[in-house]
Amino acid sequence: MKPRMSMITLGVSDLEASIKFYEDGLGFPRMESPPSVAFFTLNGTWLGLYGREALAEDAQVSSAGSGFAGFALAHNVTSEEEVHEVLDLARAAGAVIVKEAQKVFWGGYSGYFKDPDGYLWEVAHNPFFWVGPEDES
Repeated sequence: MKPRMSMITLGVSDLEASIKFYEDGLGFPRMESPPSVAFFTLNGTWLGLYGREALAEDAQVSSAGSGFAGFALAHNVTSEEEVHEVLDLARAAGAVIVKEAQKVFWGGYSGYFKDPDGYLWEVAHNPFFWVGPEDES
């Protein structure tokens, strides 16, 4: 198998509120999609938002759950200043900042926010890690 992550789908409790958070608040570009789901183009992958109950039903698992989900999504940026900019954007969109931007033990700089459904997003600048093709000059 060739390792690849083509899409991340989040089961959300209020689809319209989550669409507003990601599209209007964070500026994610939304793709054309049916009313029961929303897709956003990211650099190299897609983000899908789908009702939590419907996503659990599709996977044939229980939708019950709370607390730490055991994972975090990460948004890597090119500078410490950009970490602050993204966290400020998320805060203005209604995110809860759970860890303010700061130097971290591995030599980078990061902070965390929770989206409207409590999904953790790390915003990080890793000086040892290439961010992506848009950063090539």
